[in-house]
Amino acid sequence: MPATEPPPRPPRPVAPAAVSMRDLLASCAAAEAVSTPPRLPDPVLAEKPARRPRAA
Repeated sequence: MPATEPPPRPPRPVAPAAVSMRDLLASCAAAEAVSTPPRLPDPVLAEKPARRPRAA
């Protein structure tokens, strides 16, 4: 081995995942839902009240 080559690096230790991918994605979706401000109502829908079907 020439003197200019660096010594080989030891392999990095692999830590097991403490959180499943499903839980991680669910927490991201929940954080986005909580941090997103509510949308303003659609002006067209706000003018007309919703029609309710009459009982027969």
